[in-house]
Amino acid sequence: MNYQTSPGAPVRSGVPEHGRVPKYYAVKAKIALMVDELGEGGQLPTERDLALRYEVSRETVRQALRELLLEGRLRRRGRGTVVAGPKLEQPLSLASYTEGVRRQGRRPGRSLISLDRFPCPEALAPEVGAERGEPVWHMERVLLADDERVGLESTYVSEARVPRLDTEFDPDSSFYAYLHDRLGISFGDADERIETVLATPREALLIGTPPALPMLLLHRVSRDTAGQPLERVRTLYRGDRFSFTTHLGQQN
Repeated sequence: MNYQTSPGAPVRSGVPEHGRVPKYYAVKAKIALMVDELGEGGQLPTERDLALRYEVSRETVRQALRELLLEGRLRRRGRGTVVAGPKLEQPLSLASYTEGVRRQGRRPGRSLISLDRFPCPEALAPEVGAERGEPVWHMERVLLADDERVGLESTYVSEARVPRLDTEFDPDSSFYAYLHDRLGISFGDADERIETVLATPREALLIGTPPALPMLLLHRVSRDTAGQPLERVRTLYRGDRFSFTTHLGQQN
């Protein structure tokens, strides 16, 4: 049987049991081999040239390229298409986004969209350790890796815990480092949930992606070392640029 040698690859290259391979998928497989040969940053031929090379319609080529773009193997550059670099691996841990990106040799950054206060609604109160109606900060930032926009982060935290967030904190830096180094607050544990979503038109515009691009949505509710509620975070990560990793051990 023609099984792939790579452990992570689809069995039998994803070919259905009846053996009839959709035309676009056959073209996709050929372009994928070209992608491996070109390497990161390599320029792909135009859709017209690919259609002539593989003797198919441009729409068939377009569908193959769309899937490779969604998988993060390709990216647009101007009017052309180039081979993308490897996905960023974000650990599922209490480490910050900044630490995770730096470990992969990339330069992390954030661009502040908004920082404002609002009365805490009842549903949010237990997650940030505030009473209903007490002031809560909402900070929204675009996540960057080597100046590439890769996500959008919304952080909610009680003003009582972080009273001078608007004057002391550099929004381009790590919020976790600020809490620890400036306020002496350390994270103890967190509950986290991940799901796939499509970005809203506003979110897609801020991240710089088409609305049809799948996103990884992470919800996190964190507590300090004393077990007190600390923050609620909603983070959108580009599905074509991120994967998540964790270490699993035997539970006693």
